[in-house]
Amino acid sequence: MNRRSFLHSSALTLGALTIAQQKIFGAMFDDPWKIKMLRGDVGVFTERGGTIAFYLSKKGIAVIDSEFPDQSKHLIDELKKRSNKPFKLLINTHHHQDHTAGNISFKGLVENVLAHENSLKNQKNVAIQQKIEDKQLYPDRTFTDSWCEKIGKEKICLHYHGTGHTNGDAIIHFEHANIVHMGDLMFNRRHPFVDRSAGASMKNWIAVLNQATDHFSNDTIFIYGHAADGYEVTGTKDDLKAFGEYLGKVLNFVDGEIKAGKTKEEVLKTTALPFDTQWTGDGLQRPLQAAYEELTAT
Repeated sequence: MNRRSFLHSSALTLGALTIAQQKIFGAMFDDPWKIKMLRGDVGVFTERGGTIAFYLSKKGIAVIDSEFPDQSKHLIDELKKRSNKPFKLLINTHHHQDHTAGNISFKGLVENVLAHENSLKNQKNVAIQQKIEDKQLYPDRTFTDSWCEKIGKEKICLHYHGTGHTNGDAIIHFEHANIVHMGDLMFNRRHPFVDRSAGASMKNWIAVLNQATDHFSNDTIFIYGHAADGYEVTGTKDDLKAFGEYLGKVLNFVDGEIKAGKTKEEVLKTTALPFDTQWTGDGLQRPLQAAYEELTAT
């Protein structure tokens, strides 16, 4: 059965069911949210968008990223079941809407929203361009290179090592639990989006990943912004090393194609990378285009 026939058949089936039966049938096709505690009082929430991390303490709740409005409401409801403490801090790893659109659900709930200064600028620019300023809850606190604050027994530190996925990516470290949220600086076995409109640099992205692997320990649990189907949104520094190697090989491949006289359009026709890699599937044109534009920029 093709997709159109399936959807038509499904619609007819739903129309013949009671409301209660429709809810049960619909739930079969929903992607429910998941919560998993990682270490101590730090856990992750996944549904639709960039991975959310949260910290529950006797002094209050801290959240990293917010996905979309519906998803952030699900998160808030779940966390309220687990804690009666106030929301102290919402941190955005960067400005993309699958990480910040849900900020609005925290309006009137959270004491402060924090992000890198460039992330705030980018979020405002996108909101103005798309005329969605009324749907934003912007950070009211920003940092440049580093920032730390203690909440309960946990010390939360933010680090910025320059351009990568964007020009405003924060790395967030829960020092006591030794858990690091990489945001979209880490795509686990999934071809990355490289936002050149927001100052991204694949070359420097590799350097940022190298700094992270050098700085944090082998015991550190890393949280990733996204992962391909069948892969986890958490892992070790070995994943960061593998992703950095992948980015470097993509750059080398595209550089060779440019030197061979290939146009951007010809490079984008590539359907599989000519080297052994676990980064496969849809989305290959994203890093190929970014690499071509970065290497040919004047």
